Amino acid sequence: MEAVARLKNVPTSPRKMRMVADMIRGQKVTKALNILKFEARIGAKKLEKLLLSAISNWEQKNEGRRIEDADLYVKTIYVDGGTMLKRMRPAPQGRGYRIRKRSNHVTLIVDELVAPQAVLNSPENNTTEANND
Repeated sequence: MEAVARLKNVPTSPRKMRMVADMIRGQKVTKALNILKFEARIGAKKLEKLLLSAISNWEQKNEGRRIEDADLYVKTIYVDGGTMLKRMRPAPQGRGYRIRKRSNHVTLIVDELVAPQAVLNSPENNTTEANND
């Protein structure tokens, strides 16, 4: 069962945050936490906190199950542009240059890795009965 965590109105540009998000997409949770912990880019600390929140959300949904047994991974992470603060900066000859202070929204989905044996042995994929007809 998947768990979702969202982070809204982060005051960094979406482009900078996407570079960090691309590093952890599809990784196991423990590896993603290690990547974010030692990453120097500006969005890494906020994504680390968001990933810990998603793990906590997964624990709340699945009471009585351990994270170590679940084999969690980052299923989906995407960064959308947020609101933009528009400011004016003085420029030569009485003009003004526009400064756009960007923000972003991050959505992170954590899910458990399904073992291939469990999928093959499920009753939905049992094709031996169909082949005998």
